[in-house]
Amino acid sequence: MKHLLLFSLIGALASTVIANASAAETPRPNVLLILVDDLKPATGSYGDKLAKTPNLDRLAARGLQFDLAYCNQAVCAPSRLNLLIGSRSTSTGLYALGNNLRDFIPGAVTLPQHFERHGYRAESLGKVFHIGHGNRGDPTSFSVPHFTDKVIEYALPAAPGTRLTREEAYFENAETGVPIRDLPRGAAWESPDVPDDRYADGRVAEETIRRLRAAKNRAQPFLIAAGFVRPHLPFSAPKKYWDLHDRAAFPLAAHTTVPAGAPPYAPKPPLGELNNYTPLPERPPVDEDTQRSLIHGYYASTSYVDAQIGRVLDALRELRLEENTIVVLWGDHGFSLGTHGLWTKHTNYEEANRIPLILAGPGVTRGARTRTPAETVDIFPTLAELAGLPRPAGPQPIDGTSLAAVARDPAAKVKDHVYHAFPRTRQGREVIGRAIRTERYRLVEWKTPGDDPSSAEFELYDYEADPLESENRATKEPQSLARLREILARHPEAKPSVRAAGRK
Repeated sequence: MKHLLLFSLIGALASTVIANASAAETPRPNVLLILVDDLKPATGSYGDKLAKTPNLDRLAARGLQFDLAYCNQAVCAPSRLNLLIGSRSTSTGLYALGNNLRDFIPGAVTLPQHFERHGYRAESLGKVFHIGHGNRGDPTSFSVPHFTDKVIEYALPAAPGTRLTREEAYFENAETGVPIRDLPRGAAWESPDVPDDRYADGRVAEETIRRLRAAKNRAQPFLIAAGFVRPHLPFSAPKKYWDLHDRAAFPLAAHTTVPAGAPPYAPKPPLGELNNYTPLPERPPVDEDTQRSLIHGYYASTSYVDAQIGRVLDALRELRLEENTIVVLWGDHGFSLGTHGLWTKHTNYEEANRIPLILAGPGVTRGARTRTPAETVDIFPTLAELAGLPRPAGPQPIDGTSLAAVARDPAAKVKDHVYHAFPRTRQGREVIGRAIRTERYRLVEWKTPGDDPSSAEFELYDYEADPLESENRATKEPQSLARLREILARHPEAKPSVRAAGRK
């Protein structure tokens, strides 16, 4: 009997040693971040019947799709900071283009830096941090130099002697010698018969594949951030992607006026960045033919970027990296195509803030969807937990909630709302529109940071009763307003813009 007990103890000890050794030898998962500029949930997997996105759809089919995912601010540079440092704009005061991270939070530990400090090789390609409008990116976040390519790009030749267009100058941080607003406007779209690599996204896909091949031969786990720029304006995409779509099938926006009862400063100038492109008029209205060209261009550009992402996903599988790589598909914010009479982003409304978010790979349920709310700042702590790393600790605020439990069980509920914001000016003073979005409602509180709460103005939208946001219901639903204000009160006061506070 003693011998049997001894053999049992030896066997148990041996099993434990073998299990521990196996765990130690199990490689940490790689991470592939796929960042897409201006991509709203205009994909087949999100139910858009006009979208032609077979590659994003197959990623969703082997992963977890978040049906209620939202950005934290609907503009490129701050949204990318929200992702890469895990802090909301209201926690940092970084709401604007031209605010470089290290000028304000010099010791910030970014998502790629956190992984690098735990043994990863961190690389970036394309549009990851926003570069342009005075932003320089953040070279210290990555193990090797960033692979830079264009955002604004044309294949068709301009007139002889034409200078940089307005948007080219902005995105190249160009010293023009004249006000950029005085430069010529570029075309809002083009559809030449050219190969995919004539535009930046094709080249970024090719370089990402090259990096994956190199990573295959290293023992070191990788984090690769690949940033794609379409469907950002201009809608420059090869002709074959335009030809995928029936232009006449695209409906124009169903609701083209701003919400009744909304504060006058809550919307944006109707055209916004469209003013930097031809053949757009300088002011509304935009004629129906031009609207349809813009919508066609957006969907063609989405199909083009889908094809480039598909090339990367194919390489990941062919290199046998798929099973040990966590893939994240993230759109930096949404995009309005005429809803409320507005175009592009820069508001607190649904079209500008709802984003696609898909996770796939080890630790993630396959072929599932979830209605657990998710926001951009959740991605940093989620990836850290899925990779077995410590939760990020700053020194910047870490505002996100890990969604790893949802990745394992899509029915899990770890939060009941998301939070986002946008700054505006009211009577010459900055006001911050702090917003929460539950499954049914959105509440926006407009207030100058530090002012008495009685000075606040509110917007309330009920997506069961009014899915098109046609009316601000704040005065019509006082009980809902009160309940949602209690949820918003869980969040700290917004920090004023660092520029409004007098910093440069």
